[in-house]
Amino acid sequence: MHMMFRTMLIFWLARRRKNRGRTVGHYDVGRIRLTVLPTDLDLLGHMNNGVYLSIFDLGRFDLLIRSGLWDIFDGLGWYPVVNNETISFRKSLRLWQRFTVESRVIGFDDRAVYIEQRVVVKGEVYTKAIVRGRFLKKTGGVVSVDELIEAIGAVPDGVRIEEWMVRWADEVSLPSTKSPAPSVWP
Repeated sequence: MHMMFRTMLIFWLARRRKNRGRTVGHYDVGRIRLTVLPTDLDLLGHMNNGVYLSIFDLGRFDLLIRSGLWDIFDGLGWYPVVNNETISFRKSLRLWQRFTVESRVIGFDDRAVYIEQRVVVKGEVYTKAIVRGRFLKKTGGVVSVDELIEAIGAVPDGVRIEEWMVRWADEVSLPSTKSPAPSVWP
């Protein structure tokens, strides 16, 4: 339940920052400062690996709101979902430790948007994730990348994903929701 309160707080703070002119561009790095709470810890006394994924949700919400994309997508009846994510850990976070979540859109493939996110402490990367997401329509269906780019404007030069990311997404993707996906172990 604590993540729900943190999420509501981030939504409120992001809107407040945006209203006070502290915005970010669609392709800029968004940053939020957080602290490791007791509810973030595992039995070994460091931030639980699963909590990082929820913390990265907060970074994406902040980026979407302060860049103005949240209002654009909400007005169109679109909402974001995560398709795939990969995360690498370098150093542990401990109780009450302050850290920054950095989030940035890094590019698109033919079906989705890619975001890189980092946990940074005093300028040093502790954790990094690549998140591949899509937008769905509240009326049903998937928002195409062409529709997405039309809504947000032209993509600047240099905003492109690396080839390994496309291979990774293809290799880890599950069948579509309209296809069978039986749980059969080899």
